[in-house]
Amino acid sequence: QVQLVESGGGLVQAGGSLRLSCAASGRTFSSYIMAWFRQAPGKEREFVAAIRWSGSSTYLAAPLKDRFTISRNNAKNTVSLQMNSLKPEDTAVYYCAAAGSSSASSLPEAYDYWGQGTQVTVSS
Repeated sequence: QVQLVESGGGLVQAGGSLRLSCAASGRTFSSYIMAWFRQAPGKEREFVAAIRWSGSSTYLAAPLKDRFTISRNNAKNTVSLQMNSLKPEDTAVYYCAAAGSSSASSLPEAYDYWGQGTQVTVSS
């Protein structure tokens, strides 16, 4: 059974930074795509970033690529999302997801496993 556990969310002022982490367990993730999505109240789940568990390819939503960075630590089985220059519109529940696929996707339905989410609130 695959488990994804997010951490690192919280309350931050606009302009601040947060680093989210996703701890993955339950199987070998070498062929997986790992991703972050977010969902604000009343809105659809939105793609944020993705990374291959092996290799160096990363994918970021275009509006976020200047402020957000995705990375992984294979030794610790974690994937992180560094968020800088945060804005109130970044407020959302952030989810970690995993897909047993060779191709990264921005569609939530492409991902097989999900974490429980971590709340990020950015105050103005």
